[in-house]
Amino acid sequence: MTPGDLNSALAQLDAAHLKRIRRTPQNPCGPEMVLDGKPLVAFASNDYLGLANDDALKQGAIEAIRQWGVGAGASQLVSGRLEIFARLEQAFADFAQREAAVFFPAGFLANLGVLTALADRHDVIFADRVNHASLIDGALLSRAQHVRYRHADTDDLARKLATTPVAAGGARLIVTDSVFSMDGDEAPLQALLDLAVQYDAWLVVDDAHGLGVLGPEGRGSIADAGLPPHPNLIMIGTLGKAAGVSGAFVAGSHNLVEWLIQRARSYIYTTGPSPMIAGALLASLQRIRQGDDLREQLHDNIRNFREGIAALNLPYALLPSRTGIQALVVGDNAATLALSERLLAQGYWVPAIRPPTVPIGAARLRVSLSAAHTPDHIRGLIAAIGGAQ
Repeated sequence: MTPGDLNSALAQLDAAHLKRIRRTPQNPCGPEMVLDGKPLVAFASNDYLGLANDDALKQGAIEAIRQWGVGAGASQLVSGRLEIFARLEQAFADFAQREAAVFFPAGFLANLGVLTALADRHDVIFADRVNHASLIDGALLSRAQHVRYRHADTDDLARKLATTPVAAGGARLIVTDSVFSMDGDEAPLQALLDLAVQYDAWLVVDDAHGLGVLGPEGRGSIADAGLPPHPNLIMIGTLGKAAGVSGAFVAGSHNLVEWLIQRARSYIYTTGPSPMIAGALLASLQRIRQGDDLREQLHDNIRNFREGIAALNLPYALLPSRTGIQALVVGDNAATLALSERLLAQGYWVPAIRPPTVPIGAARLRVSLSAAHTPDHIRGLIAAIGGAQ
């Protein structure tokens, strides 16, 4: 694209109702936010347990700053892996019940790092068709053959595993989100692991939206599915959602983690994260493990929202989901934007999600529920949606 093409390209996005707008809240992340001076009830974040502004996490960050400062000063393979991050990685390994873990400054970097370190042009990546963009980009950057199977369809995956040739010495990787970020549905993890074992493939699970929400102690989708540690299974735990902070860990065998340290370019060539992130995450991990009350409140909110929406008999489809992601599919881009704006005018911030994030014709309101939402917040949103038709 040339500089002269930008005006026309942006105008085309605008005409198709696909242009995105950055909104800038004027207070911390939470269920009640201020946007352009107007108080709103926000259903727009992935802060599923309400930890993003939690006092314990803020105190953990403050104490880390006092002891360790604010910057790492170098990449983690030079001098930027401060001792607090060694403690954090061990805490995540224990939490995930794996031999070892390594911390990346962002979930996108973790997914790029894993796929590009484990796959190259001799290998084949089998990916769920609606995987997150970071998994898609990681597969493309790896130069491996990229085979996409129908969404959550293990029969289609099995056929592709059986019929796709792999070069001598090449590897297979099955790559999936655990909870899919735009639908809120879940991958069939047990069946995927069975196929990974059958074909001696890696199973890479990005547990961005299951971590903290599902499983005993909030240990995520893999624990919720009852899957024990397995040498073929790699867990990626994103920490900017229910954990309330940022970054991601990758957990697996000692050898896996050592290989990522040696070969994951998004780890090797990135300045180490701020120690305040580690301080906040150590506090977050404790809150997650002891957070059954938060998870119970979140699941109550999910149930109440779904029951309330069902009673409205809307012309839109509420997709099945037991997670904090509740997708109300409107279809048309302009109609979805208009509905989102009507809700905003009533004091409810619910983002409109449009292509290419979702398929053409599947634009939707993505309602993100949190344990921090009160029953009044939920009832108010349901009434606003009912009145915005």
